[in-house]
Amino acid sequence: MSRKPFSIHVGDVSALARSLRRRMGEQERVPSHVEMLNLLAKAGGYRNFQHLKAEQDAPGAPEPAEINRKRVKKAAGYFDLDGRLSTWPKKHSLRELCLWVLWSRLPARTAMSELELDERLILGHAFCDHTLLRRWLVDLGLVDRTPDGGEYRRVEKQPPDEAVAVFGRLQ
Repeated sequence: MSRKPFSIHVGDVSALARSLRRRMGEQERVPSHVEMLNLLAKAGGYRNFQHLKAEQDAPGAPEPAEINRKRVKKAAGYFDLDGRLSTWPKKHSLRELCLWVLWSRLPARTAMSELELDERLILGHAFCDHTLLRRWLVDLGLVDRTPDGGEYRRVEKQPPDEAVAVFGRLQ
């Protein structure tokens, strides 16, 4: 039986190496083949290897697409000269791109209280609805929170190419 190759795209090799080193340091012994697959998948932003495999096996899984420059330009237009989100986009696809920008400004692998997250969001937008932004970040899986809502963490994952293009336009 032939094996289907699975690729994993890692935007930051340094972060991958740090994540693998930390996770392997937590192991009491050398990880097995399956454990190593899970470690690699988790370091790449997936829940485990099965999650990585399911996303690549899914019917209609998106092929790497060209960047929609028009949408990137529109999304960047929602930010003012200070880099703050000035208005909330009506289109879902533009909202997601704007939320990726806010996600990129949150500290990686750092626990934040709701107040700390709110302070960062307040500084990142100009339309006075940080709770809306917090909810959307959690709902889209960009930020994870404890069941009691006492602690929030940015979820480490690879931003879509369009979001990366928006980051570039805003710098």
